Amino acid sequence: MIISRIQLQNWRNFRDVDVDLQPRTFVIGPNASGKSNLLDAVRFLKDVAGVGLQVALERRGGLSKIRSLSAGRVPGVSLCVTLADPSTGASLWKYQLTIRREQNNPRRTLVENEQVWQPDGEIALQRPSDEEMSDPELRTQTYLEQVSRNGDFREVAVFLRSVRYLHLVPQLIRYGEEIGGNLLTDDPFGQEFLRRIIDAPKKTRERRLRAINEQLQGVLPQFSDLHDASDDYGRPHLEMSYEHWRPKAALQREDQFSDGTLRLIGLLWSLMERGGPLLLEEPELSLQAAVVRQLAPMFATAAGRQGGQVLVTTHSYELLDDRGIDPSEVLVATPTDRGSTAICAASDASVVAIAEQGQTIADVLLGMTAAPTASLQMRFPE
Repeated sequence: MIISRIQLQNWRNFRDVDVDLQPRTFVIGPNASGKSNLLDAVRFLKDVAGVGLQVALERRGGLSKIRSLSAGRVPGVSLCVTLADPSTGASLWKYQLTIRREQNNPRRTLVENEQVWQPDGEIALQRPSDEEMSDPELRTQTYLEQVSRNGDFREVAVFLRSVRYLHLVPQLIRYGEEIGGNLLTDDPFGQEFLRRIIDAPKKTRERRLRAINEQLQGVLPQFSDLHDASDDYGRPHLEMSYEHWRPKAALQREDQFSDGTLRLIGLLWSLMERGGPLLLEEPELSLQAAVVRQLAPMFATAAGRQGGQVLVTTHSYELLDDRGIDPSEVLVATPTDRGSTAICAASDASVVAIAEQGQTIADVLLGMTAAPTASLQMRFPE
């Protein structure tokens, strides 16, 4: 399955959004336009299905932090996703959740509405019930997170829990132990990335590392081999060998890898992992332009594997300078004085016409999405 449509009301800087998603979707727009927030709506539903509504809210600072400043008098926050078969496009499930503060207890967030539609269009869930209206405590949890309640639509919960997110921070890989903190099992920033590699089945791990080796051969000068290792304390590591003037190749561990090398390894590994939709934030960071130009076809290949999906935020000209990217695969986020908007590039006839003439999305749209006053004129104090 893939997420074929997402509808948001009063979510972060979006007052009202209704867009279709493709197996490969790029989200572009100026800084602070809501690109990351659009992906975070999907992550939020993943958290709700996995750790529950209240924890999902706590991770984001509470309802007040995710409710749009442009919401006006509308009190609730609503998220709705349609799940579809990527091969046929047929809708399979639809899940909607609306939450709001409890009137008599503003510190508590309740489920105002939770609905699930089955593949045949019949309603599988409609909340709240009369009992729940008289007992607000029952509305502090969604049915999505409750195994005893979601039997009729558990496929939706399992799918949303399978969503993956990557925004690898190289320093967390290098200095994870020194930084410490509460490690997440599903860590999106890399602190547990090495453990993920080691925990993969041996044959799977070896096969993926071989594939990464092949990719790195054409990118890193004098690169020889990448392999997993562990130290005397059983802690996981990555080791890379380089051809050297000495008889034996020089060895480096991950704390000596460059930012670009670490991010590229993390990206390649994540694209090979099996699971639900993969959410990527600016995958071009720290990578040379020649590498970035090869990412769009790789995302298409990953999205085509057993109904996968890759959703990407980006500012990169090189990433979008690919004639294989269709306007239907691009969402454009735009800030306004009443909150941000998001539309599909294919809804603009002029964009489609220019693309049909052979121009790439980078040529057509990146100039339009740049901030109109994007200039820095720093004055240094005496």
